[in-house]
Amino acid sequence: MIGPILLGAAWTIAAITVLSLFCYREFARATGMFRSPLISTLVVCGLLTVTLAVADHWYGLFAALPALGFIVIASVAILSDQPKGYIQRVALGSFGFLLFGVCLGHLAYMANDPAYRPIMLMLLLCVECNDVLAYLSGKTFGRRKLAPRTSPGKTWGGTLGALVGTTVLVTLLGHHVFAGDPMDTWLRLVGLGLIISVAGQLGDLVLSSIKRDLGIKDMSHALPGHGGLLDRFDSLLLVAPACFHYVGYFRGFGLEQPTRILSGG
Repeated sequence: MIGPILLGAAWTIAAITVLSLFCYREFARATGMFRSPLISTLVVCGLLTVTLAVADHWYGLFAALPALGFIVIASVAILSDQPKGYIQRVALGSFGFLLFGVCLGHLAYMANDPAYRPIMLMLLLCVECNDVLAYLSGKTFGRRKLAPRTSPGKTWGGTLGALVGTTVLVTLLGHHVFAGDPMDTWLRLVGLGLIISVAGQLGDLVLSSIKRDLGIKDMSHALPGHGGLLDRFDSLLLVAPACFHYVGYFRGFGLEQPTRILSGG
């Protein structure tokens, strides 16, 4: 992700769109959603519509898409006149759209801000460090399991170690990244650090729960030795929207930039 972020906003949005599509592809194959081509097509169209709203800097449409996407999926699924399995198809389709379209779409929307590069690079760095700190702290101090049936390797020691370490890192880096704007107070930066650490670890647990439910170890074998893209980017799924709305509450994203660039608003 570093390359597209440095190249420019359009590259960043395009890269996150490709990531969303590949993550949904892994999800669809693992859950059997590929057997519902109509629902999968709707999800893909939803992901692309999120991209258009992001590229257009049309926040009103972007905010409306979660509800509209669900309405379309739930409504069109009726047309096949197959009530058996209806709940499962609609639930999986909506879940996929929310996780990979809406959640990752919040990460893409950050690119509409003039200062998106340092913000996004800090976010990516801190999410990765959060994972590393949780692993190292768990190996060193971990005794009591956090959720043994969901993720046997996670411990309370690892969770607390990551929470402290990531919060300190975000507070130090955030002071420079947000220098001179409303986010640059120690209390708000500590809050951001806590959100990144907690949401990152919960995102990992969400994917672990999905895999345990499906009875698989990895979502795919796209990255030898690491599993699939989803296995690497799972922490960002919840971090992106949580950080977007937290930071947006204090300073916004791209508030001074032109809106509805493509649709002519």
